[in-house]
Amino acid sequence: MTELSIDPSEVPDEIRRAVDLARELKALDVVVLDLRGISTATDYFVIATGRSDVQVKAIADHVVDELKKEGVRPVHVEGARGARWVLLDYVDFVVHVFHPEARLFYQLENLWGDAPRWDASPADEMG
Repeated sequence: MTELSIDPSEVPDEIRRAVDLARELKALDVVVLDLRGISTATDYFVIATGRSDVQVKAIADHVVDELKKEGVRPVHVEGARGARWVLLDYVDFVVHVFHPEARLFYQLENLWGDAPRWDASPADEMG
């Protein structure tokens, strides 16, 4: 399988904003998958990891709260109570914020392994 990269400048603004918001709260392993042409459910996945249930919920809440201020509202939020995997559905993109064990278990990057991706983690984290 050849990994295709996304040029971050070609990613829609609201998705780049969601990435920035997740990173503001120190989300780990932030990845954007381009599902256009692969899935009819949504165009992009934003996948991020929090270190704990508290951080997962905080990241998800921060993304929702800040995007709402910019007029971008999720149509559905799932998993906020348990905070092991919070899903924020914005129709054109879905933000997944995982607890580390849940991300390892569900392996969305492998499930959608043929999707072009943008590894949006800061360079100092990727070392």
